[in-house]
Amino acid sequence: MALLDPARQVLVQRRPSGAVHGGLWEFPGGKVEPGETPEQAAAREIAEELGVEIAHGDLHPVSFAVGQVAGKPQHGQAGAQAPRPLILLLYATRQWQGTPRAEQGAELQWIALEEVSQLPMPPLDYPLAEALCRHVPRP
Repeated sequence: MALLDPARQVLVQRRPSGAVHGGLWEFPGGKVEPGETPEQAAAREIAEELGVEIAHGDLHPVSFAVGQVAGKPQHGQAGAQAPRPLILLLYATRQWQGTPRAEQGAELQWIALEEVSQLPMPPLDYPLAEALCRHVPRP
């Protein structure tokens, strides 16, 4: 999820050091749970991670990125399973209720939109950052 302020800055968060891609910057968000639409998941995840509320109608689809993630071992099996597909959806909004804060201990930073792709990020976040720059009109 890309929260955009009037100064063309976007909010990014740093992944915890012990997590996969630990220490890298990313757009806040998470997984779609069973029974949720992607928009419902985006709003729920942002509420959980940043403590702000977003109306589904204020979400604007920007882009997606496709890759793979290592599979987890099944109960009773050793080693990792075959990679499984991963699809990241990026929505943007300029409207939310509340002040974003790091609810789960992640570091937050507002950064100029044109500088986001210069941050150290997980591989699939780079094409999303570039798509976001193309999506947001220049003043």
